[in-house]
Amino acid sequence: MATHWKNSPELFASILRRHGLDPDTVDDVARAWSAFQEFVQVQIDGIEPAEDDGDGFIVQWGRWGWNDDRPALVFTRQFAVSDEGDRDDEFWQPQRWSVELELFFADAPAWADLDKMAWTNSMGFDFDPIGHERAATLAQIATFIETLPQVSAMWRAIPVDSALGLERAD
Repeated sequence: MATHWKNSPELFASILRRHGLDPDTVDDVARAWSAFQEFVQVQIDGIEPAEDDGDGFIVQWGRWGWNDDRPALVFTRQFAVSDEGDRDDEFWQPQRWSVELELFFADAPAWADLDKMAWTNSMGFDFDPIGHERAATLAQIATFIETLPQVSAMWRAIPVDSALGLERAD
């Protein structure tokens, strides 16, 4: 049974808990990644079809002003929501909403130049369909991250804080 997109943060939180993590105090990136891989494979209701980029995900890293320039890893699932707004409006467009797990880290020499990396802050969005294709892409992302010294160092570190939320992305 699919979960409605508005309930997807609660679904992700329950998956994190099943992996032994508190969504507000995630202390293990590898287990959070396993939970995220499970979360992005769950069918979601109320979104545009896959062929219209209705369900995608991205892994991001960096420092941003909105988080006080703290080093962060962010696991995001983004939906193009089809059950909001007036579809009869000639200018109607699906709304973009994101479920994000933000993992924050203390400053460390291993990722001091995180913002100067060639792959500045992400792998880009992926919209592969749920199933084998999506699992293969997730495996490729994990393999690629191992080639990035700053990001792989964060991946092995213990986050000092975390936040899980749903927010409008457009």
